[in-house]
Amino acid sequence: MLLVAGFPMFVIFFFGIFAYFLFKMFASGSRNETREIFEFYLSANEILRDDERRWYGFEIKEAIHRGENILQRMSGAPPLLHFALGALYNKAGDHSAAAKHLSYIAENAGSDESALVFPSPELRSYVKVLRKIEREPADAPMTSAAVRALERARKIRAKTLLEESRSKTPPPAVAAEETAGNGRPDRLPLPQPVIDSEEQKREQAQVIDVERRNEERSRREKRKSKEDPFVNRKPISEVLHDIYDKNIQ
Repeated sequence: MLLVAGFPMFVIFFFGIFAYFLFKMFASGSRNETREIFEFYLSANEILRDDERRWYGFEIKEAIHRGENILQRMSGAPPLLHFALGALYNKAGDHSAAAKHLSYIAENAGSDESALVFPSPELRSYVKVLRKIEREPADAPMTSAAVRALERARKIRAKTLLEESRSKTPPPAVAAEETAGNGRPDRLPLPQPVIDSEEQKREQAQVIDVERRNEERSRREKRKSKEDPFVNRKPISEVLHDIYDKNIQ
């Protein structure tokens, strides 16, 4: 068309080279995406396999991070990727995220492979490699075994893992009540000011001390009055003075 339109030959050659490299770039990106998916399947199957191996928490988180990156970049991700992520979240103890991925697999009819009739280029490339692995498992025995194991676990354990994750996920209302502000419990009693309590203790101690001294003073006076019955009598000089003043009057 460019030749008929009268474009020079070198311009047509330039556009042809550009289109070829553009096609190779997109095809290479699709192949890399597909390879990352199957590498994720291998690591996820190793972690989820019940062989009494002890996995560190950061290993599980790294596998989850790899799967989430693929899921964000890929348009129309395969359902097995969602199941593997949900199972890994369940093993890591993040039951809310596990329930999100597993409910998509176990309860959403659109997650079935038969419902995906308009594939993205990434999904088409993935399925092409998957069918080749299924037809010739000897070419990639570990990858083929990992895919079969994950598919079997998806068929047998998807609903069980979903129920387990939901049973361990607190309702949103309860979670909101238990946590407020900067993650502090909302229902804890407010602490009483330490200064006020110390001042109250000092005032109370002073009142008790005054009452104790008053009681001791009254006991001493009562004791003294009993020991000396004339303690409250006036001195003789005062008595004579009163008598003398009366007689003068």
